[in-house]
Amino acid sequence: MSLQAATWKDFWQENAALFLRWWNRLRRQKIGILTSLAQPAIWLLLFGNLFSKMAQDTMPGTNYLTFMAAGTLIMTVFNGALNGGVEVLFDRETGFLLRLLVAPIHRLSLVISRSAFVLAVSSAQSLIILAVAYLAGVRVASGLGGVAMILLIGILFGSGLVSLSMALAFLIRQHGEFFTVLSFVSLPLLFLSTALAPLSVMPSWMKVLASLNPMTYAIDATRTLIMVGWDWGLVGQLVGILVLFDFLAGIVSLWVIERGLKV
Repeated sequence: MSLQAATWKDFWQENAALFLRWWNRLRRQKIGILTSLAQPAIWLLLFGNLFSKMAQDTMPGTNYLTFMAAGTLIMTVFNGALNGGVEVLFDRETGFLLRLLVAPIHRLSLVISRSAFVLAVSSAQSLIILAVAYLAGVRVASGLGGVAMILLIGILFGSGLVSLSMALAFLIRQHGEFFTVLSFVSLPLLFLSTALAPLSVMPSWMKVLASLNPMTYAIDATRTLIMVGWDWGLVGQLVGILVLFDFLAGIVSLWVIERGLKV
């Protein structure tokens, strides 16, 4: 076996072992598993039915439950990815992260394994939401291929957020401050997106801010696949913006993490 092949094999084994560690930690939290899987479906049913009649005046002819399905999917990815750095922060506080850093493993494995785990959980939640939405009468216009594309969009959007969350875990020293920052930014980012309403009904200043929010592009791409079908031009453009977001988020997070590891 060549040195390069052996290196890639070690890298894969490191990520698999760390992924399994995250899974075993979650597996011991049975109530956490149930709530994390059920909560998004509850959101869909509550929001979708609560605002359905009000939406008829602002969005005539639109089935709000179908409209809300895309928002719920990306909201779920958003919440999971934004909290992706929490476990790393706890490891840092307890000193376990230091043990991992002195172990003979690639430091990049810490980021990749955590990101993969968070995105895997978010994908499972997304499938449950789609199943509940289907039972409620929502149909994905782009079919099974569209479902796969929706999962990919969620992964692209979540990847950038997990990177930023991991960077925040290295930037902030205490988990109390971490949760304070998340609480401060999560709701504004949610409302400054098209999760609950389209851009057309927003005030001008909100339209500008929502247009700068990557969450808007993930929701619009998902909503197009659910309500319209395969609009390759629009979906491709929105996916391209998400890729750019991932690239920029990756650069920022790597810079912050590298500085955090030297402190």
